[in-house]
Order: sequence, then structure tokens, then C-alpha cells
Amino acid sequence: MTFSDELWDSAADVYDAVRAHPFLTGLTDGTLPHSAFGYFVTQDSHYLRGYARALAVLAARAPTEDDTTLFAQHAAGAIAAEQEMHAELSDALHTDRATPPGPTTLAYTSYLLATVHGGSFAEGLGAVLPCYWIYARVGAALLVESSPDPLYARWIAMYGGDEFQAVVDAAVGVMDRVADDLAPAERARVLDHYRTTSRYEWMFWDAARREETWPV
Repeated sequence: MTFSDELWDSAADVYDAVRAHPFLTGLTDGTLPHSAFGYFVTQDSHYLRGYARALAVLAARAPTEDDTTLFAQHAAGAIAAEQEMHAELSDALHTDRATPPGPTTLAYTSYLLATVHGGSFAEGLGAVLPCYWIYARVGAALLVESSPDPLYARWIAMYGGDEFQAVVDAAVGVMDRVADDLAPAERARVLDHYRTTSRYEWMFWDAARREETWPV
């Protein structure tokens, strides 16, 4: 059993909750309101900027030159996704891209940045990994079903394809390699960060379904 297997199993219940979430079931059957998807796109743009910064920190702290190159490329890819696809979806949905980050978005990105700056390289990788991995698993599952709504079908295709899966596999491979040198206490911290950000993934979709706003 690899360490990545252990990571996945540690939050398998969270993934099951993600797959059953009304936001995702509404994507595939086309019943999700466009306003909720528009909220998601706007907040995901904020999230991806923070995620790209977290990946850039990992690149700077990476143990090998190949790892530095890998995470620098992934950081650039996150920015490209924000600038290209999200901009087009925002135009199609007529969303206000000036909308500030919501509570869950700010909490999630703050946690990521605090972990990559304050923890070890492995801890930071454990924190960013659910966004890679859960999106790939969700995308692959939803790709089978797709959606009658062309906007939703396009988003599903982006994350369900082989190209994105190759990105995920590379990150998971780094995690398995560095895990060999981790002491038990650090492995436990990595597992904790991984489960925490897996929960944030569920919360992010739930915030979009509710079109979450600041309570005060």
C-alpha cells in the first residue's frame, strides 16, 4: 500500500460526500441554477489565484530541480485556467468578476498558503493534493454522464480528460516518493492536512450551491 493509497483512503468518506453533493448532481442532470454555477466560477477564479501562489511556494521549496519545474508549470497552468476558461464562462454567465472572495474561498486559500509557508514541503503537498485528485476523480466520473447543459458539459470535459489526469499523476508520484523519508509525526501531519483540504473541497461546492455570502 503506497502512501498515496493511505491518503486517499483517509478521506474516502469525504469524496463520497462530494460525489453525492447536489451541486455536482445538478451539473450532470442540468438542474443546477446558472446563478450557482456563476458563483462557483467567480469564486474559483479567486481560488485558483491563491492555489497558484501555493504551488509556486512548493516549487521554490521542492527537493529536486525536476520537482521545481513540475510545480512551477502547474502554478502557471492554474493561472492560465483562471484567465482563459473562467473568463469565457464568466462572460457566458454574465457574472461580476469584481465580486470579492466569499468566506469559504478565503478560508480555504488562507489555509493552503499558511500550510505551504509554515509546514514542510510534504505537508504543503498534502494540503494542495486534494484539489488535484478530487477534481480528477470527479471529472472522470462526471465525464461518463456529461450534462445536457453545454456550459456544464464543457467544464466537465476540462477536468475529466487524460491531460488533467497526467498532471494529477505527476503530483501523486512526488508525494509517494517524498513519503519514504518522512518520520511518523510528519506523515500524520500530511494526512491531517490532506483530510482538512478534502473537506474544504466539499465546502467549496456547498458554498456555491448556497451562493454563500458574508453573514455580517
